[in-house]
Amino acid sequence: MNIIGGPSSQLLAGRTCESSGSNLLISEFRKFPDGELYTRIIDDIGEKVTIIQSTITDTDLVALLQLIEACNEASQINVVIPYMGYARQDKRFKNGESITARAIARTIKADNVFTINIHDQSVLDFFDARAVNLDATPMIGKYIKTMEFHDPLIIAPDDGAIGIARNASEDLGIDYDYLEKIRLSGESVSIQPKNVKVKGRDVIIIDDIISTGGTIAETISLLKKQGAHEVFAACVHPVLSNNAILKLFKAGVKGIIATDTIDKGVSVVSVAPLIANAINVI
Repeated sequence: MNIIGGPSSQLLAGRTCESSGSNLLISEFRKFPDGELYTRIIDDIGEKVTIIQSTITDTDLVALLQLIEACNEASQINVVIPYMGYARQDKRFKNGESITARAIARTIKADNVFTINIHDQSVLDFFDARAVNLDATPMIGKYIKTMEFHDPLIIAPDDGAIGIARNASEDLGIDYDYLEKIRLSGESVSIQPKNVKVKGRDVIIIDDIISTGGTIAETISLLKKQGAHEVFAACVHPVLSNNAILKLFKAGVKGIIATDTIDKGVSVVSVAPLIANAINVI
């Protein structure tokens, strides 16, 4: 198996190559003076290829499409999209809206497609290829287990993310819970863990994506007021746009734990072994 790393996932591609024992191919990426992207795979492509490329920006999507096109003579093309941009635009709420996740999925021509903790697994049905969603939350849980915490508790920001907290804490002997909004009056709302008290405990808030950081920052402040000892933020996809990191630290976060689906300074957990296991059994 040959592995091709797109411009947004070069480090992850290298790590996946090391984990899987595959061959890493060298590609060239540059822009023409008019802003158009130029992509070329320099090494021999071979028969079976796996392209790893997160589509964080529109340009990243174009690069992925160019890489797929460059491999059109390969007998098997596998595409790994660790972070898929536009995946949250998966439904039409108003007349005239685009289901952009579907539009993008239909442009991906491959034999197998792998995503990692995609926002909603219904997006997988939009691909014309066999599509599989991989779960990186147990890897975050294992990393958390190696850290020194005082009576740790993993918390999801709402009941919709309880599965993420459960998967991260599974087999680790760490409690998990989710935050519940309780309306006290017409103007007063209480937000607190559903079942477990946080006082005196180290709390790790976990979600699939941290984007602007606003919701997580508010949650950190609330947990600190409720007596949490230290509060950490964890996620699979560290979008962390604009001043998100500053918001989290101003709110009192002790540290941020994320994977390398998007390569950021807080990407301390690599999903390379997860990808390697998936492609090695194709």
